Amino acid sequence: MTTDPAAPAAPAPAARRAPAGAAVLREDVTEAIRAAVVEELATVGFARMSIEGIARRAGVGKTAVYRRWKSKLHLVLDLVGAFAVDGLPVPATGTLYGDVRALLEVMSHVLRHPVASAVIPDLLVEAARNPEIADAVRGALLEGQRRMAEGIISEAVSRGELPVGVDAGRALDLAIGPLYWRQVVVRDEVPAGYLDGLARSVVAGLTADRSS
Repeated sequence: MTTDPAAPAAPAPAARRAPAGAAVLREDVTEAIRAAVVEELATVGFARMSIEGIARRAGVGKTAVYRRWKSKLHLVLDLVGAFAVDGLPVPATGTLYGDVRALLEVMSHVLRHPVASAVIPDLLVEAARNPEIADAVRGALLEGQRRMAEGIISEAVSRGELPVGVDAGRALDLAIGPLYWRQVVVRDEVPAGYLDGLARSVVAGLTADRSS
């Protein structure tokens, strides 16, 4: 079969285009948005914070924000998640007291961070109104803490410091409840020796049933 020299040549295959839009997210833009969120939280709080305000402060368009997070709640949860304990190793000091004290030190550090202290109370208010938000908050803030508490209790049981069946949720309440009240609700400083005393109280509470 011959080819007609007058016929137009077949078009060359189109060059592959580099991915654009949501497929390419510049890290410097992402960090600028996160920094803007911190500033917005400090200035107006979670309730009055808006995607428009965040974008304006970051020097980007709203589209750049929405490519990364679908709402201001998801944006803030992502930010708070950076200060959560999920992914940290379970304390392994060799004693129940030492492990509880280490957990308290980690949580006290988290609650002192200005982002966490500014947004967590507002998130908990929103969670009380919206089950979807409650699930998101629970995943971002509580799952890592619960995992650490379960690990601490399991190790204490294996060492014979606690009986089988101690509730890790109760242990977490005993440990984190007073700390949260002091640092987030009342916003008092944590004096020297406070975490030591709180750790002793938690251990005493967990071992009370065994000694009775």
